[in-house]
Amino acid sequence: IGKPRPMIANEGYLEFFVDCSANATPEFEGRGGEELGTELSNTLYKVFNNQHSLDLKSLCISPGEHCWVLYVDVLLLQCDGNLYDAISVAIKAALFNTKIPRVHISSDEEGGKEIELSDDPYDCMRLDVENIPCIVTLCKIGHRHVVDATLQEKACSVASLIISVTHKGIITCSRKVGRGSLDPESICEMIEAGKRVGKALHPPLMKLLQQEESLGNKRQKVGFLG
Repeated sequence: IGKPRPMIANEGYLEFFVDCSANATPEFEGRGGEELGTELSNTLYKVFNNQHSLDLKSLCISPGEHCWVLYVDVLLLQCDGNLYDAISVAIKAALFNTKIPRVHISSDEEGGKEIELSDDPYDCMRLDVENIPCIVTLCKIGHRHVVDATLQEKACSVASLIISVTHKGIITCSRKVGRGSLDPESICEMIEAGKRVGKALHPPLMKLLQQEESLGNKRQKVGFLG
């Protein structure tokens, strides 16, 4: 529980931290991964911290005083290209499974407000993740563009276009990365391709998340974090 942002007193918000482990690639050793981690965190903040992606008002407890702050920590253990896309899918899955305890506000004798959490562990609310976008990265190689590029394909790319797309095909954020340039015609083609890919990505992802949740304790646990 934190304090709402000064300019938006009736909303909660998300905070992102991306840790680029040296196990992913030798380039991340020392301070090598800090710059990329900061770049990823800033992009994720722009993509997810807006009303088009998530109902941030549902995270407000008491306007101007208290709100829920969701901390999203991302740990990169392997780097095979297409980081933004993979991270966005993982974040949507994590927010789908997030349960927030219900809060009751009462006033004391002096007029102050007291926050009380429900004792019932099942008395919680879920986030509506329907509008949360998935990120699609399109890498320009020659006169063509590639989606879901590998490290080798990315090395051949002069510039990339990153767009976040909702299940309705609406773009909520876009940015260009890389030292090369993109002509207007290429940008239009890449945006249209990204919208098609992003829109098609949501239904199977939501279906998979719902199927996994329906298994309850019977679902298979994978990895040491399972």
